[in-house]
Amino acid sequence: MQDKPYNNLAYGFLAPALIVMAICGAIPMAIVAFYSVHDTFGGNVFFWVGPMWFKQVLTSPDFFLALLRSLGFSLLVLAIEIPLGIYIALRLPAKGALSSIYIVLMAIPLLTPSMVVGYVWKVLVLPQAGLLGAGAAWLGFDYDMNSTLVTWLTLAMMDTWHWTSLVVLLCFAGLRAIPHDYYQAAQIDGASGWAVFRYVQLPKLRLVLLIAGLLRFIDSFMLYTEAYVVTRGGPGVSTTFLSHELIQTATIQFDLGEGGAMSVIYFLIVLCVSWVFFSLIVPRSKPGTVERARA
Repeated sequence: MQDKPYNNLAYGFLAPALIVMAICGAIPMAIVAFYSVHDTFGGNVFFWVGPMWFKQVLTSPDFFLALLRSLGFSLLVLAIEIPLGIYIALRLPAKGALSSIYIVLMAIPLLTPSMVVGYVWKVLVLPQAGLLGAGAAWLGFDYDMNSTLVTWLTLAMMDTWHWTSLVVLLCFAGLRAIPHDYYQAAQIDGASGWAVFRYVQLPKLRLVLLIAGLLRFIDSFMLYTEAYVVTRGGPGVSTTFLSHELIQTATIQFDLGEGGAMSVIYFLIVLCVSWVFFSLIVPRSKPGTVERARA
């Protein structure tokens, strides 16, 4: 079978976007990397210090505690949003006007800016005027934002409200892409609803769930605006995540070298996790697969 001629025209259309992404991403990252191996006393005069800032960051207990808090929060919201998103997607009507209405409603939280989400939830947890605060008081509970447990639950609920819709929409699209033949075969075999979900729907949603998990991990791991507006990193440092520690170091303390080293480490963590997800999403083809497919 003769191969079709390869057309490079697509790269020409992608070139402007790639150039913009390179300018907006590569240049700032190069400047941050430059800061991470230099020190300055002002006046745009920089001195080479090598890996000194990296050693300082990697031996700092505050850095690792903030990292553990960020990882813990990411795992918490993933454990909530992925199962909840699957359940809601399964319960949504597949067709009709009602399905379109639900999809539009699901998209509303995703379109809400992070700053607005933070201030909305800050109002919700006010002791007397807030819905959550007043509701807890009516039930006889004290919604105390000075409690570490309450603040973590609040941030988890806020993130769940804001981003579960993304998981729902991805799973809904994945479910609609499953051929109807699978359901007909399961019906002929007399499979139960749980069996259909376990052996038909869940395997077909594997790639969708990996993509949803990757997107949600990156977003939650880099959480800053909403958490800062609601808790300011408190009580104490219980909600001071790695993003807060980075902002505190680089912009408030104005330690550009240490902040640059922390940014590079932050970037490498996100890059490694993204690579793991990418390896699961796009498995390597076995040798000879392409040749056999072309034959």
